[in-house]
Amino acid sequence: MSPRSIGLGPLVRHLGVWRSSGAGAAYRQLAAAVRLLILDGRLPLAARLPGEREVAQALGLSRTTVSAAYGRLRDDGFLVGGQGEAARTSLPAGPAPRQPQPDGSPKPGMIDLTAAVLPADPNVHAAYVRALERLPANLPGHGYEPEGLEELRETVAQGYRRRGLATSPGQILITHGAHNGLVHLLRLTVRPGAPVVFDHPTYPQAIDAILAAGGRPTPVALPDDGDGWDVDSLVSACRSSGAPMAYLVLDHNNPTGRMMRAPDRARLMAGLKGSETLLVLDETLVELTLSGPPALTASAVDAPRVVRLGSMSKSVWGGLRIGWIRADRAVIQRLAQSRASFDLGVPILEQLAAVELLTDGGAALAARRPLLRARRDHLRAQLAQHLPDWTCPRPAGGLSLWVRLPAPISSALTAQAETEGLRLAAGPRFGIDGAFEQRLRLPYTLPERELQQTVERLARGVKALKRKTRPTATTHSPSVPVY
Repeated sequence: MSPRSIGLGPLVRHLGVWRSSGAGAAYRQLAAAVRLLILDGRLPLAARLPGEREVAQALGLSRTTVSAAYGRLRDDGFLVGGQGEAARTSLPAGPAPRQPQPDGSPKPGMIDLTAAVLPADPNVHAAYVRALERLPANLPGHGYEPEGLEELRETVAQGYRRRGLATSPGQILITHGAHNGLVHLLRLTVRPGAPVVFDHPTYPQAIDAILAAGGRPTPVALPDDGDGWDVDSLVSACRSSGAPMAYLVLDHNNPTGRMMRAPDRARLMAGLKGSETLLVLDETLVELTLSGPPALTASAVDAPRVVRLGSMSKSVWGGLRIGWIRADRAVIQRLAQSRASFDLGVPILEQLAAVELLTDGGAALAARRPLLRARRDHLRAQLAQHLPDWTCPRPAGGLSLWVRLPAPISSALTAQAETEGLRLAAGPRFGIDGAFEQRLRLPYTLPERELQQTVERLARGVKALKRKTRPTATTHSPSVPVY
């Protein structure tokens, strides 16, 4: 299989606003921008980059500048391939100053905000202990359950019934998390080149999955001046493009925290009635309402071509790779048949532990909501104190803030924050075509002390950027402030 290639157009779009006046030599800035794209996954590993001449022409640079940038990336271990050989993305073979470890783990003292997930609480260990006690009863069988254990599928179905969605175990397929479920649906539904509509910004791994399946990402922007969705544009995008799938995060959207109101859901369903678009709703954050009781009934709108993805990764623990698909029986049967070429099902022990955790009546999650609420408010208060020109809406739920920065500096700040001992996911990671350079996702899942340290390090990073980009007497300030 030939290595994957990154086209010139996608590379330029990913780079976005990569160059700042007064921030140093162009080759250094270009190298830093490409390095960030490799670190946060927007450029896959072992992928061929366009040639130096092509990049120079596209960016309006000399070939010498691009050659110097590529050379620096090679020296630092982020590119391989010498003169006359295509440059391919890589990671350093060993730890280097201010770089993540080769296995992706943070260095000692590093605060990692690239994942919005909670650590496991004591209930997880207790659930595994009980699952081990029940495991012997399942050992006489072969252990392969393409659709999942009947007991777990019934437990998940009960949860939907409590929300007002009549559901049977035959409508549930157990997966290795919600992302795995989306991958299965894409393989079943989307052919190469077919459009896949999604709300923009969205979950980064969903964009990656769409691209990996050969789909054509078709974003519909969330209104920037409100807290809802542009339902008319969503419907129009699905119908006019003939999209076989739309992937939407309507319940505490990742990363914005928004939740679509019930009337808008009804309008969305009505607008798509009779269309061929399979509407995939990612509900991994649906129970993480922090203001008032969980708004589960708001999402209890059903139709034959609606598929729901669920997971325990966000509400319980990221290490518990249990998710599910709720769909029409015919879709579930097709998925169960097609998954055999991809995976053989989810381990039995994890499924038994999931049953234990899902049958606690929601007590564990109820105990976590006040903790998350306090951390969310603490992070917002710290940002208001140390970075008052940042805009931080107060989400009703979810696990992160979607912060508006005073200038398009997200990627530059993410690179600078690494030197301050802080790993971030830049705003463009949550979109396509270099969007969201003026946004930053900040999870509030860490303890308050670490959140305070996070803001202090962010403030230091901002000051360092200001020093780098301070205009000199012979340099004109850009029309948009950049720091």
